[in-house]
Amino acid sequence: MDGTGGTSRKRLFIGLIGGTCALVCSFLVLLWVVPYVGLTNLHPYAPWILGVAIGLLLVLVLWASLGLLLSIALPRPLPLARRMRGVTVKLLLPLMSLLGRALGFSKEDIHTSFIKVNNELVLRELGSFPPGKILLLMPHCLQNSRCDMRLTYDIDNCKRCGLCPITGLLTLRDRYGVHLAIATGGTIARRIVVQKRPGIIIAVACYRDLSSGIQDTYPLPVFGVLNERPNGPCLDTTVPVDRLEAALTRFLKR
Repeated sequence: MDGTGGTSRKRLFIGLIGGTCALVCSFLVLLWVVPYVGLTNLHPYAPWILGVAIGLLLVLVLWASLGLLLSIALPRPLPLARRMRGVTVKLLLPLMSLLGRALGFSKEDIHTSFIKVNNELVLRELGSFPPGKILLLMPHCLQNSRCDMRLTYDIDNCKRCGLCPITGLLTLRDRYGVHLAIATGGTIARRIVVQKRPGIIIAVACYRDLSSGIQDTYPLPVFGVLNERPNGPCLDTTVPVDRLEAALTRFLKR
């Protein structure tokens, strides 16, 4: 139901969080130690002032990393779970990506692990929403590449021929009364979000677009479902509608 699957991705994320925290803390310690001798020439207390500032940053990094790991490990969210998700989205993901690539992990593995953990945090911190506050946001590559209908501005232009997943998605929309939209890129996605003003977005995309979308829309929560790409990226992709429906019913207020 988390839209990504696999505990190995979660372990990768936890490992990268720990490694990123250790590297940042080591950098902060070096930042204090290296100029220590030179700072005494400015003022006897200068090294200690710098040390206090760096110490506060160390505490902040450790607190954020430990809090995030506890939010992942514990069955219930911590009081500051939403802030932990924000630290992950805005700060730790870019650092984790750099560390993961340096260690030989692929971008897909790193970003998929981030999406999985983001989904778990969203599931724990959020309750349910009325149908009008839920937005199903789909990529245009779900549409059959030979279809001439323009669905980006009006998805009801779809003829429901059944040759692509859009038919099933429209059925979900009609059954539950939620919003459904297709975006061809980040600009249109942001415009849709501004128009619909949802409480939560359930988004389908590839790992790259999902990761960037989660970052772009924070603090608005996004639950990500990875699309399936039998024909390669951005061409006649599909979506596991049963998994999408499971996520939808989890957030839907009855």
